[in-house]
Amino acid sequence: MKSLTLSLALHLILSMISFSSSSLTPARQFNGAAVPDPEIIVEEVHRAINASRRRLGYLSCGTGNPIDDCWRCDSDWSKNRQRLADCAIGFGKNALGGRDGDIYIVTDSSDDDAVNPKPGTLRYAVIQEDPLWIVFARDMTIKLKEELIVNSYKTLDGRGASVHIAGGPCITLQYVTNVIIHGLHIHDCKPGGNAYVRDSTKHYGWRTRSDGDGISIFGASHIWVDHCSLSACTDGLIDAIHGSTAITVSNNYMSHHDKVMLLGHSDSFITDKNMQVTIAFNHFGEDLIQRMPRCRHGYFHVVNNDYTHWEMYAIGGSAAPTINSQGNRFLAPNDESSKEVTKREESSESEWKSWNWRSEGDLMLNGAFFTASGAGAGSSYSKASSLGARPSSLVGTITTNAGSLSCKKGSKC
Repeated sequence: MKSLTLSLALHLILSMISFSSSSLTPARQFNGAAVPDPEIIVEEVHRAINASRRRLGYLSCGTGNPIDDCWRCDSDWSKNRQRLADCAIGFGKNALGGRDGDIYIVTDSSDDDAVNPKPGTLRYAVIQEDPLWIVFARDMTIKLKEELIVNSYKTLDGRGASVHIAGGPCITLQYVTNVIIHGLHIHDCKPGGNAYVRDSTKHYGWRTRSDGDGISIFGASHIWVDHCSLSACTDGLIDAIHGSTAITVSNNYMSHHDKVMLLGHSDSFITDKNMQVTIAFNHFGEDLIQRMPRCRHGYFHVVNNDYTHWEMYAIGGSAAPTINSQGNRFLAPNDESSKEVTKREESSESEWKSWNWRSEGDLMLNGAFFTASGAGAGSSYSKASSLGARPSSLVGTITTNAGSLSCKKGSKC
């Protein structure tokens, strides 16, 4: 009887602890997802971009954007949805999502119970153990009751419908791997928490207060966020922290927000030295203020993005991150005090002058300027100078369709 009582007590204690100390896999197990030489992935990105450009021709449906040219010319894309998983580039290129699983159709936009979700709802789909490619039966707005805790090997594919995750807590990827988020409108996200939330069919636990991010990536790896429209969240639009790595953020449209993208938990959290993120073909649009992104510790390849608005700065960082900016278009605001693209946070020049921040082929408009440092400040950085990002003059074409697409079944998207 005594052992039964102790067992019951232990069960109750375990059910009460938060996800951060629950049975979810610790972030340190994902460090192997980081590649030893990130410049190799940078070179792969440029080969993909150059190959896509070479295939352009008269009446070609291609754009020179290698991700889009991989699938958008297929009028039967809706019958070949899982092919999308083979189209990623950069550090998140190996994100499988639900490629090897069944297709699950969300038919119910409700989210009434975060512990026992109904079949047919988005929450029911994302907690399943097996790989799933999740699509939506029709246009819908989903106001989540609590954070949507997504399990590993899932794809959220909004193509063919107008799907909004809005008005409540939004998407959390915590200690998971191989997740693709594509084609969603994610906006007006609010804090949640102080509630029980299920993260798998086998486990639920107590969530403390969340920040109100659009997409929170926490100790996760092999993540790809593509063609989403993100705006007006309480904290970040996309934040990746606590040892997350192998991430690609591509073709997204971001607007109407202050602190856009945080990559790295804190200056003292050295596990984020393994963080590697590709930021490609995004449009940083109207009414943005800062953090596009704000980086710590890791390696960040920022390539062929269109920066048309910022109020404070575009790219910032601390704790000696490597920032490789190539072929972007930076349009500075009219405010003379905000022309600089870059910002070193909480550090003196004697400290940051050794950080490797480089700009190659970036187009600076309206007085924009990038302050390079470290190896990037020299004129003969061999690996950087050998790479050929698409000319920044083509960024407008490459990013024209950034954000969620209006795809019709039976037609090229």
